[in-house]
Amino acid sequence: MTPRWVIWLAGILLAAVIAAALYFPSLRHQVDKVAQLTEKTAEQARRELIPPAPVRTGGPMVNAKLYWGTRAQDGTLRAVIVDLPLSDDPALRAKQVLNTLLAGPVDPEARTLPPDAALLAFYILPDGTGIADFSEALGTSIPSGIQSEQTAVESITRTLDANVPQVQRLKILIHGQEVDSLAGHLDLTQTFQVNGSGLAAQPAPSGTSIITRPIQKAYEKMKAATKR
Repeated sequence: MTPRWVIWLAGILLAAVIAAALYFPSLRHQVDKVAQLTEKTAEQARRELIPPAPVRTGGPMVNAKLYWGTRAQDGTLRAVIVDLPLSDDPALRAKQVLNTLLAGPVDPEARTLPPDAALLAFYILPDGTGIADFSEALGTSIPSGIQSEQTAVESITRTLDANVPQVQRLKILIHGQEVDSLAGHLDLTQTFQVNGSGLAAQPAPSGTSIITRPIQKAYEKMKAATKR
């Protein structure tokens, strides 16, 4: 005959298992909720630290078209209309739309660029080449992989194509320097086509440095002129 204390112990253990099974889903929901709140708080703090791009005060709102991703995370981009008081100056206008793109969509799952990345400068050369200088986080915080890197650049080029027609092609620098790749895969020694399709160009052929050196020199010259 089984001792009574063994039956009581088995009953207590069974009750504990049932209680845990009922409580853990609720606990997981609470943990996920806290994590989301923490993420939002960190995102808000980041936006407060990065000064917003200056906008034209008193000007009419413009239906800007920005390209963010989707929850499918398969590289598909979706155009979202955002009302912004955009400047008539092409370079300033480019800064405004790219800063909005960096700020991210309402749905964080649709983000195409790292939340801690920042646009340091944007210039447009006389030949229509736009030079976007980003912080190191664009390369270090983006998920490594050709798809995520292509999606990030394509969201930038298509957003520029939709809002700043003066930009014909795009050159991406990281903290004022040309780098070999974005996060180990996408070649950043090339320029990317903007006007028209907004898709990234094919990998640059040999000898591309002959093209990119003048771009780098022109960029440095324009930076030096703005500091005077």
